[in-house]
Amino acid sequence: MNSRQFVAGDYRLTSLAMMALLLAQFLSALADNTVLVAAIALSKAAGHPGQVPLLQASFVLAFILLAPFLGPLADSHPKGRVMLAANGVKLLGAGMMVAGAPPLLAYAVIGLGAAGYSPAKYGILSQMFTPAHLVKANGLMEGSTIVAILLGVLLGGWLSDRSLTLAFGAVIACYGLAALANLLIPRLAPEHPVKMDLAGQLRRFSATTRTLFAHADVRFSLLGTSLFWGSGSTLRLMLFAWVPAVLGIMDNGTPAQLMGALSVGIVLGAGAAGAWVSLERVNRALIGGLALGPLILALALLHNLGAAYALMAAVGACGGFFVVPLNALLQERGHRTVGAGQALAVQNFAENLAMLLLVGAYSAAEGAGLPVTLSAAGFGALILAAMLALAGSRRR
Repeated sequence: MNSRQFVAGDYRLTSLAMMALLLAQFLSALADNTVLVAAIALSKAAGHPGQVPLLQASFVLAFILLAPFLGPLADSHPKGRVMLAANGVKLLGAGMMVAGAPPLLAYAVIGLGAAGYSPAKYGILSQMFTPAHLVKANGLMEGSTIVAILLGVLLGGWLSDRSLTLAFGAVIACYGLAALANLLIPRLAPEHPVKMDLAGQLRRFSATTRTLFAHADVRFSLLGTSLFWGSGSTLRLMLFAWVPAVLGIMDNGTPAQLMGALSVGIVLGAGAAGAWVSLERVNRALIGGLALGPLILALALLHNLGAAYALMAAVGACGGFFVVPLNALLQERGHRTVGAGQALAVQNFAENLAMLLLVGAYSAAEGAGLPVTLSAAGFGALILAAMLALAGSRRR
């Protein structure tokens, strides 16, 4: 059954497939975010708070190092089965953490599973839906993901403050249920079967990257989503330093709840983008992107928890409005050129390289003793300058 027959031939089948995909993604993302907060709590409990930024770095390494291979892997096999296998790797990493493996190593294994999962979960959308429905399908996927992030960070913070054993037990249960949901996703035909060989795949990835960055729409999407996810990852880690330093609150639940407010905002922004932004009017997404820098700058001036919740929700709403249309743009253009899976692998490479660089810069600032309020101000100014440059390039 090919993708267009799948869409046009049986609407009920398409709806059931989308429900299975959303359920699998929700459970897997719920576990991803619960385990992040639990791993941070584990590092702090062990007396190694300096490991917290390194956790994010260990997670993204697989996205960067294996990017040439994971996109073609997703395109060469039924994407639902790729998601199932990747979810099994995440489950292995969570089990390693429970068994006492170093958190950085165990979280790196979870990152390996996530790196294989990502091009499959988004690439399958362009096989299931026509371009006219792709932004809305992305809105549902992004909304499911962000709700899972919201609940995951809240669950992780609440459980970690009570029992790390309970937190990791919840993680393993969610990964197991996600694997069952993966089995319900239809076995669609491979999109672009390719022969996997090391040297050849590195050459193809390099050529694919050049092809995509030469395309104005794809370049806009890649740079924009990289800025969004790089800034989001850094901001999430920054909250774990900002809350105790500025508010004097020492638990894991409060920064997790602020991350939850950020997630609620992204859900709202994603919904607004699905209603007001089409691929033909994708430049409207820049409204949200340009607001991110000033909002992050404002974090340096806050000393009130209620205002911080409102600010995080606003940051999330602008980010969701910005990133959802750009994801859809990349999938549609990638599906028509090099294959959605390979396009998404390049996107993962760019986004996670941005995460590594921005988190690394924040970690260096923290290591140098720079107050977190100054880090937030500098970070906001950097994001604003980058978004202005992106908007200027898009206008030209």
